[in-house]
Amino acid sequence: MSIGPNTVAVFHYTLRNEAGEELETSRGGEPSAFLYGANNIIPGLEKAMEGRNSGDIFTADIAADDAYGQVDPKRQQRVPSKHLVYKGKLKPGMVVQLNTSDGRVPVTVVKAGRHSADIDTNHPLAGQSLSFDIEILDVREPSAEEVAHGHAHGPGGHHH
Repeated sequence: MSIGPNTVAVFHYTLRNEAGEELETSRGGEPSAFLYGANNIIPGLEKAMEGRNSGDIFTADIAADDAYGQVDPKRQQRVPSKHLVYKGKLKPGMVVQLNTSDGRVPVTVVKAGRHSADIDTNHPLAGQSLSFDIEILDVREPSAEEVAHGHAHGPGGHHH
């Protein structure tokens, strides 16, 4: 079975930025899993995995437009510091969590004031081309529950 509609892919990855620096990896921990076509992963990575099979090992280079998009200058705003979740002192360049009506989202601090902060709500990796070293561990049919919920469950997937 290869990755495509009506499949769940379980995989390990190592993510690197344009400079080749490792940003994160699943190796040494739980693998990741995604339900094909459910917008669980960035579009370029899903496209690169389509047609792949269990056991495949490859590198996927994803352009910014197919990853987290380009930086949108309109996505900078000033918010009260009490809406931000962070440890220590708020400093420019820090990635912190912003409490929103849809839950917490990562934002980058541009400028920190006494009671407020200027933040950038673009994804911290917006505007960057990314490289993923991928190892496909398993490709399987999704359960009815996974299809209903719109994401993979179990190891590497969503835990309720």
